[in-house]
Amino acid sequence: MSEAFTRSASPADAGLGLLPSLDPLLREWLPRQRWFAGKGRPVTGFSLAAATELLPSESRLGLHHLLVRAHQPPVPGAAPQPGDCYQLLIGAREALPPRLAPALIGHVEQGPLAGRTVYDALFDPRPADVLLEALRAQARIGGLRFERDPAQEIRPGLVPRPVTTEQSNSSVIYGDTFILKLLRRIVPGVNPDLELPLALAREHCPRVPAPTGWLRADLDGEPSVLAVLQPFVQGAADGWELALRELAKGEDFCAEARALGRATAEVHTALARALPTVTLGRAQLRLMVDGMVERLESAAQAVPVLRPYVPALRTAFTALSDLAEEGRTWVAQRVHGDLHLGQCLRAPDGEWSLIDFEGEPSKPLAERRLPQPTSRDVAGMLRSFDYAAHSAGPAAPGWAAACRAAFCTGYAQVSGEDPRTDPVLLRACETDKAIYEVVYEARHRPDWLAVPMAAIDRYATPVEPF
Repeated sequence: MSEAFTRSASPADAGLGLLPSLDPLLREWLPRQRWFAGKGRPVTGFSLAAATELLPSESRLGLHHLLVRAHQPPVPGAAPQPGDCYQLLIGAREALPPRLAPALIGHVEQGPLAGRTVYDALFDPRPADVLLEALRAQARIGGLRFERDPAQEIRPGLVPRPVTTEQSNSSVIYGDTFILKLLRRIVPGVNPDLELPLALAREHCPRVPAPTGWLRADLDGEPSVLAVLQPFVQGAADGWELALRELAKGEDFCAEARALGRATAEVHTALARALPTVTLGRAQLRLMVDGMVERLESAAQAVPVLRPYVPALRTAFTALSDLAEEGRTWVAQRVHGDLHLGQCLRAPDGEWSLIDFEGEPSKPLAERRLPQPTSRDVAGMLRSFDYAAHSAGPAAPGWAAACRAAFCTGYAQVSGEDPRTDPVLLRACETDKAIYEVVYEARHRPDWLAVPMAAIDRYATPVEPF
């Protein structure tokens, strides 16, 4: 093991002394980050879950790994929560070079880092290199456990560069070889973002890059995933950007949508082999429908413009419940959980990959790991085509409809089951997804709210979706 990683974590009292000095800076900086989940509510304080010194504070560049709980007033009507836990990589320098200005957190005036400037160190090549080297060396640093697949080589000297596009987490690309996804909001327990790709790797599924390394630590007494390193698909096109480019040129996207449907079905069939499946009967469907109705009512409270649609939208869910009462059953399995065009990559050879298996971040981890009908993922992708059609100039519903049909055709070519043959389930899943989108856009991107609301208007007066 590399000598650089034999030092222990900083003492607990040092971590506790560090947090109060960062408190006023973090209160300003943290809510501005895209990945901060508690937008719209003030931060009232912080508590420290863990602190680890990766580079000594007294050196020219100090580096601290923190797991910090942000305390906020409870959401009206919700039970009090302990506070979301965030993973922070804090760099400390005497002065910040201009290239790191976007990463600035602030100037510390007291405590162990008094007089130094602190910043989000993931944007700095040296701290990013520390993380990769720790994974390569399978280091143990305090409570941090850097682990990797021994069958995959991690070469030293790969130059890191941060991914600057807004994400719900943070990523760094190393050379053109690996991409490290650093989870920001940390939830105790088994994270599907590592669990499912590892399961798919055991099945030799080529549609998902096999994890190369990962970072774990204990949170609330449970092992928790903090980061995942995977091969970087060089030259790959993001599915969302690719769709928008083709749409802007007036080009047909059906061939890509069909190929993406096939890739999605390949992942689903591999997951069904790798992990248990279950049968959803009357009792299980009742729980699923109750959850959908509860999310609808909660969303209507949070977003008033949704309220007039509630009675009509509820029928999408009760229709599914009615089928269950008649004895209809469905198979459920592990799925992606948050599938859309932005979670797909097309390699230069035309092959599609699926990434980011974390699921919908707003849902509890236990819920994200439940077996679901595969229509959940299908509905997410169909909604994504609709988003693309409404985001590039004038709405193009015909383009979206053609893509939706092509995706389902491709899916059926591999799975043997066309999602369109179960329209009640598909409508329920699409409606549930659109409700989620309404809440997300109202909180994070109000300018986009019209997109899911247009879908809500359609789903409230349902016709055949294809």
